[in-house]
Amino acid sequence: MQKKIISTNKKAYHDFLIFDKFTAGLVLTGTEIKSIRKGSINLKDSFVKIEDMEAFLYNAHIGLYEQGNIFNHEEKRVRKLLLNKKEILKLLGKVKQENYTIVPLEIFFTGRWAKVEIALAKGKKLYDKRESLKKKDVEKNIAKVIKRI
Repeated sequence: MQKKIISTNKKAYHDFLIFDKFTAGLVLTGTEIKSIRKGSINLKDSFVKIEDMEAFLYNAHIGLYEQGNIFNHEEKRVRKLLLNKKEILKLLGKVKQENYTIVPLEIFFTGRWAKVEIALAKGKKLYDKRESLKKKDVEKNIAKVIKRI
């Protein structure tokens, strides 16, 4: 099936070193899925926490659905992620032992199902961020030179 990307978390790639990636399903209400289909979702400051062997997505902002009236959802409510037990145990082990963080990278549709790609990540130091910005600038300059040729 094709993957239709709705939203990406660019800040995660800037602030963290990304290691393992996982795909998880989302438990959503009707108005939330309609808002996501319209593209009104922001993953900027969101994170994943594991509690009682279940994964939850915090601080993901899904805008209100305009035609939702009284049945609308809370914009920043906690949402449950659907993962296998093995995946949850692997994530939990890495988070507790090696001080990893779990961050969402993107929200996408596979067929009619909304999924989120999450990753184990470690925070970058300031010099790592500067280094990645320099690398990005160099790549842009190279692309400009190649485009002129």
